[in-house]
Amino acid sequence: MPKSVFLQEEGNTPKNRIWSFLIIHSEYDYSMKDIARYSKVGYTTLKQIWKEFKEKKIVVQTRVVGKAKMYRLNLKNPVVNKFIDYYWAVVDSVVRRENKVKEEEIPHRVSLDGAVPVSARHV
Repeated sequence: MPKSVFLQEEGNTPKNRIWSFLIIHSEYDYSMKDIARYSKVGYTTLKQIWKEFKEKKIVVQTRVVGKAKMYRLNLKNPVVNKFIDYYWAVVDSVVRRENKVKEEEIPHRVSLDGAVPVSARHV
């Protein structure tokens, strides 16, 4: 399976793999076991990183299913939102570079409320 654009550009580290998984799948909550499996990070490594993520309120527990605690990105944390913006800016930059697209060549789509999307995240 090929690495994501973000991981190719910013490094295929366990922390980046966890960030990438949580950002791409931010609409759902997952157990730590599932996050480790889907992000291809060892469970012991995840536990070390998870301690930091919980202390910095990057993730929040959403519910308990059986014995499993379920977590998702804390979208109320401004740092998390800045990192999400950074993530999509990196992806956008690489896609533009690889497709040799210049900024002025990109048509700006305007939604009904008049907002202009600034990244793939907002389209």
